[in-house]
Amino acid sequence: MCGVFGICAKQGVDVANLTYFGLFALQHRGQESAGIAVSDGSSVRVHRDMGLVAQVFSPAQIKELGQGSVIGLGHTRYSTTGSSRAENAHPLPFHHPTLGPGALAHNGNLLNADALRAQLQEQGVTFETALDTEVMARLIENTHGRSWEEVIRRTFARIVGAYSCGVITPNQLIALRDPFGFRPLCIGYIPLPGQPAHVIASETCALDTVNAHFVREVQPGEMVVMDERGVHSANFQVSNKHAMCVFEFIYFARPDSILKNCELEDARIRMGHELAQEAPVDADMVIAFPDSGTPAAIGYAEAAGIPFREALMKSRYINRTFIQPDQSLREAGVMLKLNPLPRSVRGKRLIAVDDSIVRGTTSRRIIERLRAAGASEIHMRISSPPMRFPCFMGVDIGSTKELIASGRSVDEVREQIGADSLHYLSIPGLMRAIGRGTAQEFCRACFDGSYPVPVPQQLEMDKMQFEVTTGVPARGAGGPVPGPPSPQLAKI
Repeated sequence: MCGVFGICAKQGVDVANLTYFGLFALQHRGQESAGIAVSDGSSVRVHRDMGLVAQVFSPAQIKELGQGSVIGLGHTRYSTTGSSRAENAHPLPFHHPTLGPGALAHNGNLLNADALRAQLQEQGVTFETALDTEVMARLIENTHGRSWEEVIRRTFARIVGAYSCGVITPNQLIALRDPFGFRPLCIGYIPLPGQPAHVIASETCALDTVNAHFVREVQPGEMVVMDERGVHSANFQVSNKHAMCVFEFIYFARPDSILKNCELEDARIRMGHELAQEAPVDADMVIAFPDSGTPAAIGYAEAAGIPFREALMKSRYINRTFIQPDQSLREAGVMLKLNPLPRSVRGKRLIAVDDSIVRGTTSRRIIERLRAAGASEIHMRISSPPMRFPCFMGVDIGSTKELIASGRSVDEVREQIGADSLHYLSIPGLMRAIGRGTAQEFCRACFDGSYPVPVPQQLEMDKMQFEVTTGVPARGAGGPVPGPPSPQLAKI
């Protein structure tokens, strides 16, 4: 998860305020902390703290950040490495010995962070946090180069894993995406008199918030540089295999965003259509686990010819329970967030649609509450395949022990959550719904254990812990990330 937003503009454009608005649109990608870094052409200033965007920044702070600033870079954080503390908030500042100050905002998870940290420590580099992002920042500080482009290219050529990053320097905004393209990142521009403002964002919905026009996605293995000369691009790593996280299409990204030219709301409705074809059931009404299950529930109802009804009232003031930092908060969040409508469900046979079952916390608690409200039958339909394997690319799932589907049959999961029936969408059905490319073009390792890049043995041992042994999980299919070419910056 995590949200990244950046803007490079001319004097007189309120980049701090625009970055603030952009972060609001990306709040769903991270709710633990937020931060904004700005540059006035010679220095870089950062304000970051714990909390939601509206809690971290006051109008006075935004005004102060905006004074004289021409470049802004913001971040909303969802922790996967490093605990939920203020010093771990992004953007993370750094200082290169010859090029000066900068700051880094990162969405993803590095696989070789421990090895890089050890190498830097052998050189005498000290660390203040456990963040893989700090490894990137210290690596930038200790990489030689005559320009920021050269330093950044050399730095990221050594990094393996998932990353969509923004880097702010005194006079540049730089966007990078790993050669597999695990996490999204896009480019846009705001048409202003004289010179447009150039924008980067994790999702297109953030472009819409600041009235920016979508240009294209940052390509896997690409570095995009924005400065007073305009926008320039270079490939810093060879990209032989694309592996965008398929869960961006199912849950992570906002339904009003566009990924791979796919409108996510429409794709999620089509997932419901596919579910209705794969697993029809006689029932009185279709309901959703709001909000992420709503598009697929609408699609199921359309295809099945069964009425869609609202049966669960959602508090709009509770954060996403899946990305809460610990299990006790997830449990409390479920009870506070959703409340059934007894009058709607009493005596009814329900088809309840959700986007996924991860730990089973939400599904089990809501099914209990629906039964207490009088539902006679509850048939669960899930618009993704069973999540059986942990993610090493930026999703907070500690081990297979936390995954309810790991080592269990579908019927065993059904029994665990208390449903009358359960069906998950198949991988072919999911790909038909997305309608963009084949399954081989996406990372779907959480479903089938086929990791696009080799996972370090210790990381794999830490997470591959089955409560029920079903055999040896599949290993990564990828090879070492190839070294970078020697690119020349080419104007977009």
